[in-house]
Amino acid sequence: MAGRNLEELQKRYNRIAPDKKKGPGPMGPGRRMSQPRAKGKPGNTGETVKRLWKYVSRYKFRLLLVILCMLTSTLTSLAASYIMRPLINDMVYSGKPASEKLKSLALMLLLMGGIYLVGIASTYIQARLMLRVSTSASEKIRNDLFNKLQSLPVKFFDSETVGGIMSRFTNDIDNIDTMMNQTITQLVSGLVTLAGTFCLMIYTSRVLTLVVIAFIPLLLLGGQFVAKRSAKYYTAQQAALGAVNGYIEESVTGQKVVKVFNHEEACVDEFELLNNDMRSKQMGAQFFGGIMGPVMGNITQICYGVTAGVGGLLCIFKGFDVGGVSIFANYSRQFAQPINMISMQTSTIFAALAGAERVFKIMDADPENINDVIKDEFDGIEGRVELKDVTFGYIPEKTVLRNISLVAEPGKKIAFVGSTGAGKTTITNLINRFYDIDSGEITVDGRNIKDIDRFELRRNIAMVLQDTHLFTGTIMENIRYGRLDATDDEVVQAAKTASAHSFIMRLSDGYNTVIEGDGANLSQGQRQLLNIARAAISKAPILVLDEATSSVDTRTERHIEHGMDRLMKNRTTFVIAHRLSTVRNSDAIMVLEKGEIIERGSHEELLALKGRYYELCTGVRELD
Repeated sequence: MAGRNLEELQKRYNRIAPDKKKGPGPMGPGRRMSQPRAKGKPGNTGETVKRLWKYVSRYKFRLLLVILCMLTSTLTSLAASYIMRPLINDMVYSGKPASEKLKSLALMLLLMGGIYLVGIASTYIQARLMLRVSTSASEKIRNDLFNKLQSLPVKFFDSETVGGIMSRFTNDIDNIDTMMNQTITQLVSGLVTLAGTFCLMIYTSRVLTLVVIAFIPLLLLGGQFVAKRSAKYYTAQQAALGAVNGYIEESVTGQKVVKVFNHEEACVDEFELLNNDMRSKQMGAQFFGGIMGPVMGNITQICYGVTAGVGGLLCIFKGFDVGGVSIFANYSRQFAQPINMISMQTSTIFAALAGAERVFKIMDADPENINDVIKDEFDGIEGRVELKDVTFGYIPEKTVLRNISLVAEPGKKIAFVGSTGAGKTTITNLINRFYDIDSGEITVDGRNIKDIDRFELRRNIAMVLQDTHLFTGTIMENIRYGRLDATDDEVVQAAKTASAHSFIMRLSDGYNTVIEGDGANLSQGQRQLLNIARAAISKAPILVLDEATSSVDTRTERHIEHGMDRLMKNRTTFVIAHRLSTVRNSDAIMVLEKGEIIERGSHEELLALKGRYYELCTGVRELD
């Protein structure tokens, strides 16, 4: 790791979601943390814009008011500018006494002030209304996206990066909000200003209008030149930022490993490499992004100077009025601003539309129950589970389970042992319908699980996973997560069943102790005990224990054995364990190897066979 160069580090930490054709991998699901960013142009702009419009069109009345306010603001700005023409001409050509000129000046200034006040009020109302529209639309998109996530199958989360999903809620939707709130408003306002200014320029002087038009190609070329390089460095900056964020996250979460292997110095060196690369990319992005204004401003000043010079000649030789020259010079400067604004907003629009496509891609994913046909009510079951010639692979080219057949009678305990990757956890994933089998059949009480609503199926299955996960909230709330209508007394009883009550009472606030950071203030064993208590409070007749005691020390394990026995009583239980002591008293033990059941029977029967299980128990071969 210490020998990585910059290219290797960037490739590692800018990795985006895997090819969907490859799936989550032959050994099951996996997780990678990264922060992919929306890059480039969207692939289907028209469809994306239509879908975004559906979210915005819910506020048509507000949008109409926004457009009216926008037009009012633009027109008042143009009108106030044009009033300068008669004002200047009156001062220069009228020959009025000074007192009358001052009176006319005061009246015109009051008129201009009133017009500007109307423009300011319109701009304020427009900003408030558009902000309400954009934030409401963004809220609706986030709600729809989050609701969609709840309906997606587990295999979706196994094949997508956590950072990639999170970036949809933060980076991508924020870009959409910015586009709706600021960019679109600026573009529409810029186009209206451009059109209005152009009309007034033609009305004022066609000759001077031709002079300004001659500068338009120069303005466009200058803006395009800077925008292309700015976008290039901006994209590189985002990639470098993603690499730095990914490295920081991995280093922080893996800090214990870093210290155990004395890797601090190597981490510092690698971080400096990534950080220095981000600095150089930021310099390029900030430089080209910063010179857009000066470049366009200088071209505008040149246009302003040429227009004023030509206008002066027209005054001398063609009798053109001084007021017309004054306002036209101002228009020439004002005319370049929308062009500059539009050119600068292009990259923002592309980024927002590309982010919207990423969001809609998740929304278009097939929900978990898209093909479910509910034929039976799943209530009051006994818990008889049967697998008939089940074959399954996470990807078509790689079969994980082959012709698995077994029967778990109600109240019986079935254990799975075998090497890592043999398919133990995969079987329990299939029983829960986290994945659908390729061939064969899985039944519960004689009913095919494909004919049962997934919610009803999982309501009758309790799980204790190897990886613990606790939610922010009190211990009471986390245990009650297993059954939300459980009483406080039932929560306490469940904790006692899992032997968690004693350590909970030693905490400062007992069952009201707040858990934060996935239980960072608890030990791994304590977190697992709470998971077991969560399963204990459930009334599900089927129980799955996937390495449930792997994080509990031997002494604690002995303490909870009686509680586990009570937990498993009258429940059909599937146990995955590496400790043979955990599976010794099972009614049936299934020994898996390379996706097949190679041995089955009780502990004594399997020992008598002197096969794979015998080797595991006697230490001839270790249980992997």
